[in-house]
Amino acid sequence: MPVIAVDAMGGDFAPDEIVKGVARASLATAIECVLVGDERRIQGILESVSYNPEHISIRHAAEMVGMDEAPKEALKAKRDASITVGAKLVADGHAQALVSAGNTGACILACARHFRAIKGIRKTALASVYPRQTEYPGQDQLALLLDVGATIRCDALDLVQFAVMGSAYARRVSKVERPRVGLLNMGIEPFKGGEVLTEAYQHLTALSGIDFVGNIEGNDVAKGRADVIVCEGLLGNVVLKLIEGIADVVTDVASNAVKQRLLWRLGMALLSRGIREVAHLADYTKYGGAPLLGFEHLFLKAHGRSTARAIENAVKVAAKAVRDGVPGEIAAGIQAIR
Repeated sequence: MPVIAVDAMGGDFAPDEIVKGVARASLATAIECVLVGDERRIQGILESVSYNPEHISIRHAAEMVGMDEAPKEALKAKRDASITVGAKLVADGHAQALVSAGNTGACILACARHFRAIKGIRKTALASVYPRQTEYPGQDQLALLLDVGATIRCDALDLVQFAVMGSAYARRVSKVERPRVGLLNMGIEPFKGGEVLTEAYQHLTALSGIDFVGNIEGNDVAKGRADVIVCEGLLGNVVLKLIEGIADVVTDVASNAVKQRLLWRLGMALLSRGIREVAHLADYTKYGGAPLLGFEHLFLKAHGRSTARAIENAVKVAAKAVRDGVPGEIAAGIQAIR
């Protein structure tokens, strides 16, 4: 079993929910975890819950980066921050992956400082799974979107590399034998979106190792046409947050409707099963987090609002990505297009 370093101090509900999530993982799996952070606080939380001490160790870190702190300045001022200590543990071989629900910018910067990029990779990418419609029986209910926050702007080669990285992750972790890749754009025509997207389209069309299905418009993101969708980080982050908000809107509308009129209450009762299914499918706590792809080591960014359940699943996904050799698969794919 791989060893997973977990930033116990990162996230809106840290360290309590983080530690409880690792405790749950220790009882449900044989994954070994190293909790990084304030040792006294971590130990106190562990003593309040059930856990398997054989699967958990603690690495003390005296400082933490707050969710609203400027990443570069915070890491410079706090040399013993938990996210930095966790990244060093992985870089030094004491763990095989890192999980954090903390400050996204600080997480990415800490990884960039201590992890080596896979040879040939120009920019790393955060890849997030999200729920979508399926077009045929057995199709995965989750698609992969990248980048969702590690970059702001990209050129055509960056987008091509994102496609390779996303395909590798989908093959290894989601077990999609030949992932269909789409390029997020404002139209389906090859010439849409400006020079960068047009050039990326041409490269992806010519790439034999990628099953490129063309441009994907916004109204097709939640459909089953593509298993992997690539885009710049700014756009991907906006799309991801929009998807996350859909379930909240649906449940809020339903809750408000039942308070207004008896007829609406009857209607909502009939739709309740469908509403529950939407909320269940869009529940980010089931999916663990977004892997940062492009480094020789793995990092999984859990949602800032992660509860114990979300952290438990993040640990499981990180361990699965290690066991399935995701970095090696990406490296092979990048070498093939150089």
